Amino acid sequence: MQQVYEATDVGLVRKGNEDNLAVLENVHVYAVADGMGGEAAGDVASQMLVDTVREMLSGRESVGEDDLCQAVIQANRAIRQYVVEHPGCEGMGTTATLLHIDDQSDSGSWAHVGDSRLYVLRQGSMVLEQITRDHSYVEDLVREGTITPEEAKTHPQRNMLTRAVGAMENLPVDSGQLAVRGGDIFLLATDGLMKHVPDEEIVRLLRAGTENPARALVDAALSGGGTDNVTAVVVSLL
Repeated sequence: MQQVYEATDVGLVRKGNEDNLAVLENVHVYAVADGMGGEAAGDVASQMLVDTVREMLSGRESVGEDDLCQAVIQANRAIRQYVVEHPGCEGMGTTATLLHIDDQSDSGSWAHVGDSRLYVLRQGSMVLEQITRDHSYVEDLVREGTITPEEAKTHPQRNMLTRAVGAMENLPVDSGQLAVRGGDIFLLATDGLMKHVPDEEIVRLLRAGTENPARALVDAALSGGGTDNVTAVVVSLL
């Protein structure tokens, strides 16, 4: 059984919320998207992503890793076509982080583009595991050993993505499978959360037994500064 919580907030600085989320409880598919592009184009891009996820996956009898990837690829086509029809939206795009959990087989699958993240807090653990890898300039620098993870948090180009849905014709989509078991907690979040809430605090809030842990995480990001839109989807396996 899966208990799902969701929350999103514009934050304390931005005028509009360019984040979007999808919770498809009938097929156990969850997604977050962080749009970019200005003049509401970012909101359009992230909305197109979650709409495509709903259209392609909500009526399926089963969902696999490739289905998640195909939904992201279809959204990429749709966003690029939208830009052709609306040239003023050139440069629009979105992150995409998708998760599917199959209760019957104790397995899950995910697909990912951008710098939103998928985490898991395993049953009995106090260590937050990041499943996805950020597609960002600073992540590449960290992996090369040029800068440290701490330096990446304040790097002037920390918001520069190397991959986004809508940004390229042949979009590579990261994906994978994972084992799941009762007591595991999964978190999908946009970077507005990670900018202000350290891993240790995320773990504390996920373990705190609050009525809506997703809302608690978003509120923590606001308390920490709220400089960006922030979205969280929490999936707890009972």
